[in-house]
Amino acid sequence: MRKLLIFLLIAIIAIVSACSQETPENNEKPKKNDKFVLVKGGTLMNTKSNYYGKSVTISNFYIGKYEVTQKEWIEVMGSNPSQFKDDNLPVEMVSWYDVVEYCNKRSTKEGLNLYYNIDKTKKDPNNNSDNDNIKWTVTINTEANGYRLPTEAEWEYAAGGGQMSKNFIYSGSNNADEVAWYWQNAGDKYLSGEWNWPIIENNHNKTKTIGLKKSNELGLYDMSGNVREWCWDWYGDLDSNSGSYRIVKGGGWIGGVSNNELSFRGKFEANGIGPDQGFRVSRSE
Repeated sequence: MRKLLIFLLIAIIAIVSACSQETPENNEKPKKNDKFVLVKGGTLMNTKSNYYGKSVTISNFYIGKYEVTQKEWIEVMGSNPSQFKDDNLPVEMVSWYDVVEYCNKRSTKEGLNLYYNIDKTKKDPNNNSDNDNIKWTVTINTEANGYRLPTEAEWEYAAGGGQMSKNFIYSGSNNADEVAWYWQNAGDKYLSGEWNWPIIENNHNKTKTIGLKKSNELGLYDMSGNVREWCWDWYGDLDSNSGSYRIVKGGGWIGGVSNNELSFRGKFEANGIGPDQGFRVSRSE
């Protein structure tokens, strides 16, 4: 009997010990996602930004370290609209509407609160475009933790290095070739002279695998070049609440080097698509 009691005591101790060893692992917080960067908020430090010196303060937020890839798009949407196919290339040929829908579907998939309210039955009264035949009404839930597009101010703040800014013209450098893919360097050989589409096409220019160029001060890649990136805002004054176009930032592999400057304000109708049009996602902290 005594031997039996000793055996049971040893067994109980072993079980308790095993459980105590498992507890820290079970209670471990989710590891930091290496595909996102936490951007610490503040006023815009980069003097090249359109928002520098204005009464704009950015709150902490997360932004994708890379542009959304085709692999990430397929995992959420189930198909791939891109012209240049590869898992690690940025997704392109996506409209602003495609992108806000992706954000909501990815949020649902990951158990996050939806950031966007999308009403496909009501035409947006703030959309003044004559060529946009979609015009969904899209509003936001400001307290939601789901995926979303960055605002233009957030995009410029992150691209310009946040509080670590070194006042670069492009995102991470004053030399575009260090950080950006654009029409002169995105093909078989480096092109010179004037922009010429037949020459660009014959040079097999295209999107490039994410993250091949140098990152910026915050560890963000391809914010200059590769694909133009959708933002939330209307194109117009910096605080416009309506318009005919949505803001696109960063320039792409088709465009000129001036489009890669972090201050460049591109525009595209929300239903527009192109082989140089992609995006990256953000989340509020």
